[in-house]
Amino acid sequence: MTQRLEPDPHLDALIRRLNDAARRAGEGPDASPEQREALPAAAAAPSVYPGSMTLPDLPVLGDELRDWLRERLALARARHASDLFFVAGSPPVARIDGALVSLGGPDLDGNTTASIVAAIVPDSRHDEARRGGTLDFSVVRPDAGRLRCNVHRERGNWAAAVRFLAEVVPDLAALNLPAALSRLAELDHGLVLVTGSTGCGKSTTLAALLRRRLARRPAHLITIEDPVEYEHAHTGGVVEHVEVGRDAPSFAAALRAALRQSPDVLLIGEMRDPESISIAITAAETGHLVFSTLHTGDAPQTIHRVLDSYPAAQMEIVRAQLSVSLAGIVSQQLLPRRDGHGRVPAVEILVATPAVRNLVRQGKIAHLRSQITLEHQAGMLSLDRSLARLVRSGLVAPEEARPRARVPEEFDGLLGHTESP
Repeated sequence: MTQRLEPDPHLDALIRRLNDAARRAGEGPDASPEQREALPAAAAAPSVYPGSMTLPDLPVLGDELRDWLRERLALARARHASDLFFVAGSPPVARIDGALVSLGGPDLDGNTTASIVAAIVPDSRHDEARRGGTLDFSVVRPDAGRLRCNVHRERGNWAAAVRFLAEVVPDLAALNLPAALSRLAELDHGLVLVTGSTGCGKSTTLAALLRRRLARRPAHLITIEDPVEYEHAHTGGVVEHVEVGRDAPSFAAALRAALRQSPDVLLIGEMRDPESISIAITAAETGHLVFSTLHTGDAPQTIHRVLDSYPAAQMEIVRAQLSVSLAGIVSQQLLPRRDGHGRVPAVEILVATPAVRNLVRQGKIAHLRSQITLEHQAGMLSLDRSLARLVRSGLVAPEEARPRARVPEEFDGLLGHTESP
């Protein structure tokens, strides 16, 4: 259920003025032919379907729109929102600690959301957004810091989803991530996958791992992302940020080119297709440290997802190759903090020990979960053990943690024991 902040009468009046101004913008003598052409279609459509306005010819609302947008972004950042949504038929809605919270005011109409999109998208990329109907990009704004944005069309309207990124690259301790993760950042080579659902903090965990690597061991780091999220300084070596769609046509093309640039560490924002998965495994196998993400829930699912991207006839060869290249899998979830201030990650860590490599090679993927429990001294961490640590430390309530446990009985038993973090 969407929560709601107390209504702000000044905001209500401002949004109404913005909606009215947006609808009138194409009627003046200075309106472009495209604006005048678009408005009749907008007027003829129901209010929730205001027609199709092209991005470069949107109403220019000047300081009023800029001030309103600046205030909404600043408010969402101040309330530690992870996301902010601008959708026609709804007021601005933020995601705060995982819950949707209305920022109040009347519903935005399609012309106003289009104006918001025009204000968010960099001028140089307006045509790209108009042609494709959707665009991913990152920007830094003085009112809101670093943002990852997606603008898109829905029901004939423009809409925007804004993700707030940390203003500085975080470290592992500040994120309440286990110290054992630092071992993965300091490896010489291998494939490290960070997995979980959308919005669970995968990109932030990867950024923290790369920060640790650069701080401990200078490296030539190349990141390949769509879009670039966190920017790393050159203080720990040489860092190159390649943005798919701007600097390279695809993840696979960018990755092939990166391998000819003598990298030590590669970050692939997401392994989206069989070709990029294959190149990443080969890169890890041939002496590079490769980090990437997958939308999977645990280590066995992750291995299956990788293997399923290959034809059945190649399965035995791929299992052997993966058993050599894999270094570790980190699966995480975000849970609300007990004190109500933010969320904290529960993490499962698989380390590619000889026993794990053997299970992957033999295709005994289902046994990986029990191996995590058996080899926790090797730096592995089961999700149940991670959840129990969060409860014992007072960060998470038991009733929040227990439903997420893989084996609730094991989780209950762990709560009765003391161990070092």
